[in-house]
Amino acid sequence: MTLEALSSFFGWMSVIHYAILVFASIMMLAARDWATSLHARMFDIGQNDVRRTYYNWLGAYKLLIFVFALVPWLAIQLM
Repeated sequence: MTLEALSSFFGWMSVIHYAILVFASIMMLAARDWATSLHARMFDIGQNDVRRTYYNWLGAYKLLIFVFALVPWLAIQLM
């Protein structure tokens, strides 16, 4: 693969994953009460623990996008 193809791949991968992250964040804010009550009943845990799990997941996903998509794209751009 050429550097141009890799740059395009990592660039679009970053855009798509950040769009998914933004969509998930908006859905977490819009349907927070419904989703937390559903998952709290489903897994028999407190609603505060469910919300904490949501934010942990969003943070981990953002970090994974940064490490595996954005940093490689930036490294290729700087070459």
